[in-house]
Amino acid sequence: MDASLPPNRLPRGPWKPANCDRVALVLQGGGALGAYQAGVYQALHEAGLEPDWVTGVSIGSINSAIIAGNPPERRLERLREFWDTITARRIWMWTPDGDDPRRMRNAFSSLSTITLGQPGFFTPHVPSPWLSPRGAKTATSFYDNAPLRDTLLKLVDFDLINSGATRFAVGAVNVRTGNFIYFDNAEDEILPEHVMASGALPPALPMVRIGTDCFWDGGIVSNTPLSALLTDIGSDNVMVFQVDLFSARGALPRDMGDVLSRQKDIQYSSRTRTITDGWTELHKQKVLARRLLSLIPEDQLSDADLALKRELDNLPEITILHLIYQRQAYESDAKDYEFSAKSMREHWDAGYRDTARTLRRREWLAMPGEDAGIKVHDVHHAEEEA
Repeated sequence: MDASLPPNRLPRGPWKPANCDRVALVLQGGGALGAYQAGVYQALHEAGLEPDWVTGVSIGSINSAIIAGNPPERRLERLREFWDTITARRIWMWTPDGDDPRRMRNAFSSLSTITLGQPGFFTPHVPSPWLSPRGAKTATSFYDNAPLRDTLLKLVDFDLINSGATRFAVGAVNVRTGNFIYFDNAEDEILPEHVMASGALPPALPMVRIGTDCFWDGGIVSNTPLSALLTDIGSDNVMVFQVDLFSARGALPRDMGDVLSRQKDIQYSSRTRTITDGWTELHKQKVLARRLLSLIPEDQLSDADLALKRELDNLPEITILHLIYQRQAYESDAKDYEFSAKSMREHWDAGYRDTARTLRRREWLAMPGEDAGIKVHDVHHAEEEA
């Protein structure tokens, strides 16, 4: 992978910013674009910023499982093995330069995914669901994700995940109730099925049975597990690396391909900025409430007021470093199921470069202070403003 942009002047070995209790990695869903997240992790790993809390949805859940399910010294190796495995099919020997030839190559790659599946990930059902009797195993999805289970068992140590050494959670949706749920190793014994459920996007992949319930990809309801993490932080000071694969902001479409791609970006971006803005405003209100309660003598406060005062005396400090994959001009709405090795390497390198540029902003690698609220930084937004 591209290692030409290493973070500068960062400490060697594992470390955390001053007053930071935990480093969290939050990974959005996005199929083939998930290699971008692997590049983000590589830059963090090389900088010594090892996450001790990972949470994801869909492909983000698979990357999260590989990270949490391996010791730090093996995480990068295992991520590379996963992405090399599922992108092993050779597409074209050579592609002429320019957007149009690349669009043709990517279209052929995504068509190969549709017709053949991906090695170590999923294979087409035979017969297809359209030719299967109602209620048959092959009647409710186009592909079988059994190869993914084998891949997970090979690359992920689920005993390590369940030891709690790294906090781990993945999002899925109950098919019967439509309710969103997080499978969290703080409460659940994590199995390959929990990760597979988080990535079971219909109608491509089958629902996954866990106990008496069946689950689909959590991205149907929320593709970004940031809210759940912020809800669960408690009083810990946390530095969050939020890694999105779909950008809510983008250029106006110029043809039907652009329309379909832009629609998908908006649909699956899950309004991360709205979430961070809402939590920032809520934090400001809590700081104000704490100041007002401090002006009232405690003997004039009710038990509920005293409990609230104690809670507000331990507000967390939160820094969010937002990383968003930037769509290339030659990429279409099929970018999330275009699994060529060339595109995978480009996505990986983009994640590495964006994270390296983020980590060079040394002033961003600091906790905001108890009264400062939640600080959010985005290298692309900052560069646009500059």
